Amino acid sequence: MLGLMFWCSASCCEDNQTSMQQVHQCIEHCHAPLAQAQLEKFQVCLAWCTMHCNDKAKDSIDAGSKDLQVKWQLETSVTKYVDDHMYLIPTVTKKTKESL
Repeated sequence: MLGLMFWCSASCCEDNQTSMQQVHQCIEHCHAPLAQAQLEKFQVCLAWCTMHCNDKAKDSIDAGSKDLQVKWQLETSVTKYVDDHMYLIPTVTKKTKESL
């Protein structure tokens, strides 16, 4: 995907008659799929984390754990996953804004 983005960006510069603004818009267009893919990857990761935490909570309920304990376990699990992936948010946000 990265190679295609660079190829696309390079092709934006081939026509000497194209204005700088048009070249810039073309390059931004080339970067959009990469930013979208990174955002989707981040969303899939968080969705997987949530499903994993839900599965653990269901297993705890099936094992006879009390609702309050399961709720605490679920919140702790989701919070841990989010905390572990928060460092990605600034990068994903920046790349998404750049592609718009």
